[in-house]
Amino acid sequence: MRQARALPLSRRGLLAAGGALGLGALVTACGDNGGSGSGGDGGGSWSFTDDRKKKISLDGRPQHIVAYIAAAAALYDFGIEKQITGVFGPTTLKNGKPDVQAGDFPVDQATSLGNTWGQFNVEKYASLSPDLLITNMYDPGALFYIPDDSKKKILQLAPSAAIGTGRVSMVEPIKRYAALAEALGADPKAKKVTDAKARFEKASETLRKTVKSHRVKVMACSASADLFYVSNPKVSADLIYFSELGVDFVVPEKPDKGGYFESLSWENADKYDADVLFLDNRTATLQPGALTSKPTWSKLAAVKAGQITAWSSEPRFSYAGAAPLVESLTKAIQDAKKLS
Repeated sequence: MRQARALPLSRRGLLAAGGALGLGALVTACGDNGGSGSGGDGGGSWSFTDDRKKKISLDGRPQHIVAYIAAAAALYDFGIEKQITGVFGPTTLKNGKPDVQAGDFPVDQATSLGNTWGQFNVEKYASLSPDLLITNMYDPGALFYIPDDSKKKILQLAPSAAIGTGRVSMVEPIKRYAALAEALGADPKAKKVTDAKARFEKASETLRKTVKSHRVKVMACSASADLFYVSNPKVSADLIYFSELGVDFVVPEKPDKGGYFESLSWENADKYDADVLFLDNRTATLQPGALTSKPTWSKLAAVKAGQITAWSSEPRFSYAGAAPLVESLTKAIQDAKKLS
């Protein structure tokens, strides 16, 4: 989010480097309602059906889990605190502090297998004796942040579980992570979980009411050194949910392959009018301070009005992770003025 560099145009590349994303199809829960497990730690059989409709069956509940950092953060919110021994993906910043995608997950608790796109230390992964690998799935069958060149080796070492996070309203992957966490031994009725759900539901209702009285146009977008990306509210999970609540988003006319966004040259960054910019805040994307040299950026009405709010474009799929996102967007809309 802070480093200026061109972003690749594929869904996978842009999600990894900062932007909207590509293909993905709604994959639904099936079979055993997401999972079933033993009551003890590792005793008895355990199974879970993921969003590839693949049933994972083990001799006992997994005790050594390796997960994509956003998946680890979501599971942590639902009460999985000890079993995650390894993570991969943007976990820490250069100064050692947690990346925004790590959420509340204690990053020093787990071994990092790689912090950037394409990094996954297979030898270190093997040394963790993993029982289960968990990640998001934005494109059908594609395990997010698992490098293609080492995918075969990685998947030979442990079973994998994928949660569908593309072309589906945000509440669906939240429910699926809740189901997976419960299968792994978490208590769905724990106070921190029920409190987070209540906060999320309250925030959602507040947003629904707010957009009826504050009618402004919002543009979800992402910035790189060479391109400005306008995200499609009909494809990204969080934007689909916000749209269901009534948020009026700019809809790109000519989305790139995959449908997640339309990439514009900076000369054409003013193609769409918006009252509020919902700007991707991930580490690999450019933030307002780094965009002042872009003439078109500075001329955007929302920029002139200072109506820019951070967008966690790869949300943490838990109630605790999603509630602040809803609240932040609500405040931005409440504070915004109609500019056109």
